[in-house]
Amino acid sequence: MASPLQSFIGGLTIPVAVHELLLLNGNVFGISGFIHRAVKGSTEGLAGAAGLVIGGFIISKLEGSGPSLLSLPFPYIVLSGFLVGLGTKLANGCTSGHMVCGISRFSLRSIIATATFFTTAVITTQLFHRDLPAIGPTDWTVSATAKQLLILQAIPFSLSALFYTLNPKDEAKTSNEDEGVLNPLQATLRAVTYFATSVQFALALRVSNLTEASRVLGFLVLPFHRAFDPSLAFLALSATPVGIMLYHHARGDERPCFGGKWAIPTGGEIDSKLLIGSSIFGVGWGLVGICPGPGLVNFGRELATGGLKAFHPYASWLGALVVGGLLV
Repeated sequence: MASPLQSFIGGLTIPVAVHELLLLNGNVFGISGFIHRAVKGSTEGLAGAAGLVIGGFIISKLEGSGPSLLSLPFPYIVLSGFLVGLGTKLANGCTSGHMVCGISRFSLRSIIATATFFTTAVITTQLFHRDLPAIGPTDWTVSATAKQLLILQAIPFSLSALFYTLNPKDEAKTSNEDEGVLNPLQATLRAVTYFATSVQFALALRVSNLTEASRVLGFLVLPFHRAFDPSLAFLALSATPVGIMLYHHARGDERPCFGGKWAIPTGGEIDSKLLIGSSIFGVGWGLVGICPGPGLVNFGRELATGGLKAFHPYASWLGALVVGGLLV
């Protein structure tokens, strides 16, 4: 069943975790970037990716079940992960970095990237998922589990609020701060922030239903198909204005609380690499309905219910994503 109200509420909370990372660390919440950087040894990237996996683990323990099965055969799942990894590395972003964060900044580069990967995802879904079953009646309630996940988000949110409150910034910057040099305490707090905000983001993703590949595919088939699920449109209707409001009216003096540089892109070239990468990512996304954030969360849900075994779909999907990213 479509669940537009629950997706709308989940969408309200997604930009909050994104903005916490912005204020404390001065970074974009780009999940494909977390993965690509983690593979190359980045502690912060690893902390961000781990937070999403642990968030998925918590979700599964709370729900008592794992992620839904993916609808295509195993080779297509691996191909999807590979294309998502290759595409996100070329385009330097995915649904979180470009669609959630970039559009909130009114970044023309991100707007074009989003339009490109959405278009190729729709075309791919039309080609591979024309036989999706009809959607059921609309459910305008919020599940008991979703309510619990909303309450749980208060824990990492409170931690971020405490960090922000207890770390007033001096008026004068040191030369090290200007150069982005971190002391050990700052480095630790930045990693903790990546982890905590990622756990919060994972819980928000689950409330919004973006973790369910069937709902993503149901949205990408567009309204004229019997399987069309409008839930994710309601997610966008809530997440986008909240993200815009937070970025344009609550980003402070653009000095990260925990040191480092304010690493938010301004401008950027719209080139063939962006367009090709976004197109490739869209094909991978449209094949199975999973992008990096839900992939990590569902991997955590897999671990919670069945342990790490060979040929688990989400583990295999993530492995292929890593390989795709390493080629660029």
